[in-house]
Amino acid sequence: MKTPYEIFVSLRYLKTKKRYGTVSLNTFISIAGVVIGVATSIITLSVMTGFQGYFRDKILSAIPHIVVMEYSGVGVKDEKTLQEKIDRVPHVVATTPFTISQAMLTSRDRVQGVVVRGIDPKTEGKVTSLEKNTIEGSLRDLDAPGKKLPGIVIGVDLARKFGAALGDTITMVNPIGEETAIGMVPKMRKFELVGIFDAGMYDYNTGFAYISLSEAQKFFDMPGRVSGIEGRVDEIYHADRIADEIRTAVGYPYYTRNWIEMNKNFFSALKLEKIGMSLILVVIIIVASFNIVGTLTMIVMEKSREIAILKSMGAPSRSIMRIFMFAGLVIGSVGTVLGALIGYGAVAAITRTGVISLPKDVYQVSHLPLSITWLDILFICVTAMGISFLATLYPSWQAAKQDPVEVLRYE
Repeated sequence: MKTPYEIFVSLRYLKTKKRYGTVSLNTFISIAGVVIGVATSIITLSVMTGFQGYFRDKILSAIPHIVVMEYSGVGVKDEKTLQEKIDRVPHVVATTPFTISQAMLTSRDRVQGVVVRGIDPKTEGKVTSLEKNTIEGSLRDLDAPGKKLPGIVIGVDLARKFGAALGDTITMVNPIGEETAIGMVPKMRKFELVGIFDAGMYDYNTGFAYISLSEAQKFFDMPGRVSGIEGRVDEIYHADRIADEIRTAVGYPYYTRNWIEMNKNFFSALKLEKIGMSLILVVIIIVASFNIVGTLTMIVMEKSREIAILKSMGAPSRSIMRIFMFAGLVIGSVGTVLGALIGYGAVAAITRTGVISLPKDVYQVSHLPLSITWLDILFICVTAMGISFLATLYPSWQAAKQDPVEVLRYE
């Protein structure tokens, strides 16, 4: 198959070396600009995606995928029947009852308000990663027989704040106490610290405490009732659809919430940050594309006589445009491919070696989390190629509109 002469001429223009090599140097600089823009975009988006995935995994390790609760707020009385209905819904892997309340914890003259969750130690590990995240002690000790005090599990940061270790006593105070002759008296109960968990996020490590379901029912006056049922599904990104199926199966007066709804503000903020960063990266690629405009404009100026000769020989204006559009697309294509390879290679190298460390007390992670998807790479490459194509339009139009008579007259 015969190669169109437009391609041959455009490649020749890019490779042509003048006395001072200006065209070749500008071509190299243009390609380098696209390479830097594409590689930087891939690395930056991988950081955003990595942090999003990291926090998603940490949040899901501390909360269930779906919760089912009652509208009235008084709690679920027949949790066994409700649990059986939920278990029959497709894609539900496991369920467990829970209670949720608020209280204050005190230890060694220090006080911290927490969300207290009453759990079943035998089934909680099937729904959340709390059992895996317990770094000291065990959830099973929450209701272990033979103990003088009921057990409690708190986060590692709260344990540090209290200066508490396994076996220490922690007092729980319920502000909504008991009515006595002298008025309302806060309800208090002592617990033995039997476990310390690390969810990887400071808010969870200081804001949550876990006790057994039976103790929670006693302490918060919920005899025979639970706050709801929490469940785990086999596909986290379909949790909203599965939650709708559960709501249909259980009917009124129950409602469902999935993990996305429970953390909507947080993930919306991450999504907006990623969109904003993507726009900034597009601007970087646009700035890099100005090198393509400059390079092609210089070629048009230096090759004006050759363009005039081509037009005199019968080359139509659209062929002249194709010459310079193809030259610009060659610059954009080479820069995009090299940039994608360099960016992907840098992400892989950083991920494998963990060379970039972060202060864990600030970011809750010791090394920079990187994760790149093929969709992100495709978006960056298509954007770079599109901008490169647009950058060729003006120089190509300038070349095509040249009058060969005027150009050759002054040669």
